[in-house]
Amino acid sequence: MEKFKNIEYLKNGNLKQMQSYKILKKIDIFNILKEFKPILVGTIPIEIDIEKSDLDIVCQINLENKESLKNIIIKNFSQLKDFKISDKFLSDEVVITNFFVDNIEIEIYASKLIPAQTNGYRHMIIESRLLNCANSKFKEMIIILKREGVKTEPAFAKLLKLTGNPYEELLNLEILSDKEIVDKLKEIGYEKRE
Repeated sequence: MEKFKNIEYLKNGNLKQMQSYKILKKIDIFNILKEFKPILVGTIPIEIDIEKSDLDIVCQINLENKESLKNIIIKNFSQLKDFKISDKFLSDEVVITNFFVDNIEIEIYASKLIPAQTNGYRHMIIESRLLNCANSKFKEMIIILKREGVKTEPAFAKLLKLTGNPYEELLNLEILSDKEIVDKLKEIGYEKRE
């Protein structure tokens, strides 16, 4: 899904995507962060966002450029509403930054993973494939669940009747062909009818 690696597709999308494109261009964030290979992930790119959905950007850092990223972010975005930046020391080094532009929250998640290998990107790709193979009712139900407070991956897992950790179970679907995805959707009554 190469289209998601460049935000240009947003300018011809739905209203929220076009607004997001204008905001991202206004603050020039993808140009400012280009050395960290930013990719927009989450619900807005695949049109299952709700009113309070944010713009999630994944980036790649390493021990050598982590401080550089933090300095660039602070220099360019610290004046924005509700700015905060934090280092997380989980299984690997992570820097998370949040701020608001025009009432939309932007979150930058930087880790040592190549952005296309992050769970955020991988979840978005499998969710996009599911949405492309499903009927419109499936997408409507995802959005309804999200408005009820269910997070995105658990909403997909619930509709797909997946058991176990929804984040891991969704990643297990990556290996399926589109035909296998259609068959799975057919089992639960959400296949696209021609």
